[in-house]
Amino acid sequence: MRAREVRSGQAEAGHPRPSWLRPPEDVNDLVPQLWSSTATKNTDGALQVGGVDVRELVAEHGTPAYLLDEADFRARARAFREGFKDFAVYYGGKAFLCTTVVRWVMEEGLNLDVCSGGELAVALRAGADPKRLGFHGNNKSEAELARALDAGVGRIIVDSFHEIERLTRLAAERGVVAPVMVRVTAGIEAHTHAYIATAHQDQKFGFSITTGEAFDAVARINETAELELLGLHSHIGSQIFDSSGFEMAARRLIALHARVSDELGVDMPELDLGGGFGIAYTTQDDPSDPAQLATELGKIVEHECKALDLAVPKLSIEPGRAIVGPAVCTVYTVGTTKEVALDFGESRTYVSVDGGMSDNIRTALYDADYSCTLANRYSDEGPTLSRVVGKHCESGDVVVKDEFLPADVAPGDLVAVPGTGAYCRSMASNYNHVPRPPVIAVKDGRTRVVVRRETEDDLLSLDMGAE
Repeated sequence: MRAREVRSGQAEAGHPRPSWLRPPEDVNDLVPQLWSSTATKNTDGALQVGGVDVRELVAEHGTPAYLLDEADFRARARAFREGFKDFAVYYGGKAFLCTTVVRWVMEEGLNLDVCSGGELAVALRAGADPKRLGFHGNNKSEAELARALDAGVGRIIVDSFHEIERLTRLAAERGVVAPVMVRVTAGIEAHTHAYIATAHQDQKFGFSITTGEAFDAVARINETAELELLGLHSHIGSQIFDSSGFEMAARRLIALHARVSDELGVDMPELDLGGGFGIAYTTQDDPSDPAQLATELGKIVEHECKALDLAVPKLSIEPGRAIVGPAVCTVYTVGTTKEVALDFGESRTYVSVDGGMSDNIRTALYDADYSCTLANRYSDEGPTLSRVVGKHCESGDVVVKDEFLPADVAPGDLVAVPGTGAYCRSMASNYNHVPRPPVIAVKDGRTRVVVRRETEDDLLSLDMGAE
């Protein structure tokens, strides 16, 4: 088994750190595979991203702040478009979405997947071609479905019989035909955290292949004049590093595809294998490049279709994290440090920063691992085992569980955490009434605020008792 979202036995017996974490030769160095492609350290030891010195950026915009590397984002989008040249590639907007990102996605030739009325609103505000949008969600409201139909969304992924009924009625009222894919549950378990595994039986998404519900849903849609059956859709989970789960899912999907062809006489034109491709958060992670993934997935589908004498349908995938995750880092300011005694005479330095679980819930929610670096200067000191924690009133408010920072890290220093583009700003909260950080795009030495920092006035504006 390769890397997983959650690793059991984080620390070896008698040691305060996990077995994969080794003291660095130079604590100032970046680990390139964890950072966006333009991230470097300058001669002062300060982090630069997109040609921008983070010290200058922080002086203007403050901390915490998400730094979005435009060149890196676009390069990763292109790598998926070119690597999966025979696939339709849908950027998974739930990872991170704003109008600027929608425009980048469209400009790089990708399509866009949304899963709520709010995400759809952002896509439409950005001027996205509705035909290039896919609309997910296990409980879409009538208003959301109506908006999708009125906008002319290219495909709606249905998730329940209730939704089929709603969509049929709404399409009939409008005199249109709704293009739909059927979200199916393949009945496999991806090697990832239980909360982000989505193809096993006991969960909320999709129609089960095993029970026959998926076939029944396809048959019902095929008989409904207001719905156009495009094909099957599967998503097995997130932060996945090998193709074995996709192989099992594809085998079951194509078997269902063949049954539909044989029993209903329908050759569905499309098949979506979902997303969930992993990225490197720490040195224990080893993701595949898009071209390799495309080759592996293409061979799997081709083999299964050939075995069942089927034409290969038009394939699509939905990378989100794999595009935006590495393109973002979060910069914090250190407020306090504490050396905490551990067992066996060991110690750990707790480094408290001015953000935390309100801007990155993933460590607390998924036990996720992150790395970090001292971002504002060079240090001559050796490495010390550190834990970066937030300012919130929770002992579980941890950003980076285990990493080596210079022994002289101190209040006022900047600490940067790579790999925070996916599910950090999109899952951010106002816990403890802390305003959410801005997203600042950097490119060629220039900065541009694409999502502004929230203010206390923003928070108070929602409080109807405020004067």
